[in-house]
Amino acid sequence: MSRPAVFPGGPGLFRLAPGVAHLNHGSFGAVPLPVARVHQDLAAEVAADPDAFFLAVPDRVAEARRRVAAHLGADPEGIAFVTNATEAAGLALDALRLDADDEILVTDHGYGTVVAAAARRARTVTVALDPALPDEDAVCEAVLAGLTPRTRVALLDHISSPTARTLAGPRLLAALRERGVTTVVDGAHAPGMLAAPLAGRPDFWFGNLHKWAYAPPGSAVLAVAPGHRGRVPAPVPSWEDDRGFPRSVEYRATADYTGWLAAPEGLDLIAGLGAARVRAHNGELVRHGAESLAGVPGLTPLPHTEGLAMRALRLPRGVARTQREAAALREDIAARLGFRVLIWPWPGGGGIRISAQIYNRAEEYERLAAALRGLLADG
Repeated sequence: MSRPAVFPGGPGLFRLAPGVAHLNHGSFGAVPLPVARVHQDLAAEVAADPDAFFLAVPDRVAEARRRVAAHLGADPEGIAFVTNATEAAGLALDALRLDADDEILVTDHGYGTVVAAAARRARTVTVALDPALPDEDAVCEAVLAGLTPRTRVALLDHISSPTARTLAGPRLLAALRERGVTTVVDGAHAPGMLAAPLAGRPDFWFGNLHKWAYAPPGSAVLAVAPGHRGRVPAPVPSWEDDRGFPRSVEYRATADYTGWLAAPEGLDLIAGLGAARVRAHNGELVRHGAESLAGVPGLTPLPHTEGLAMRALRLPRGVARTQREAAALREDIAARLGFRVLIWPWPGGGGIRISAQIYNRAEEYERLAAALRGLLADG
């Protein structure tokens, strides 16, 4: 097995704790030092002259949004900064003003709090997707089979969190559009990982910038198709309400805007490193990691989307069946072995998800594989 080289200068861009192998970038991201410095300078600016900062912030946020939109291939007047994917899901669903008998189709791969946001607003119908479904065509077929005459909305992951594969691809979005179903896409992992994160033209799409786009925590965007923008509610009343979307969604009085203002720096950094080069490196590195783990008895590789920076494998049957069991195993791997990974629960037995970022090294995955051999053998 060939070993991918270290990304030149990659590890030095981050201030991650030594002694721990951080193989879980997909959960919380990590902020590169150049972005962190801009973020700190913005915080100092707020402290030095709050009046000047907050009076100018709506226009500065709009300029930051324009820069982010250019990287995402989005209409700068069609996206709004939000704090995270869960908030964006709530805003999108509130814009649709669902009736009591409307149904929202979700899948059992959906992120827990995003699915919970849907359940607060209408009846949800869950489509079960076997993690071993072979390809996007099989996913598409399963989702379309779950539609009912009352399905008004399909809330789907762009890239599934547990199994790290594409679900809401262009073909599925087109098929749902043909059937008159409004599409809401959870693109939490798409910015910074995908070359064209808004492909497929969903009605609503949202993505975190603090994961793969190198932004500070609390940075995300909500993209809305033109026909829906006038109905997106403002989270709180503000002096920007009369400006409508996106400013009415973004302005929240004396909130902390420093993360949003620093967010374009993360995407600029990726562009400077070579976005295609970063994607190719991370995809090759996580492939190496998955191949290393596939040699561990009891671990089974799952179908994946080529080129993504995350991969998932099933754990032995009976391991991580519940959220509590998964969390216990995750913390055991961190405390005893020194690795940060995602363990996801599933009936009968859960899985492990690894990520690859430019600060990672091939030998980290090899050491994880060796350590898991002993841990899983001990039961």
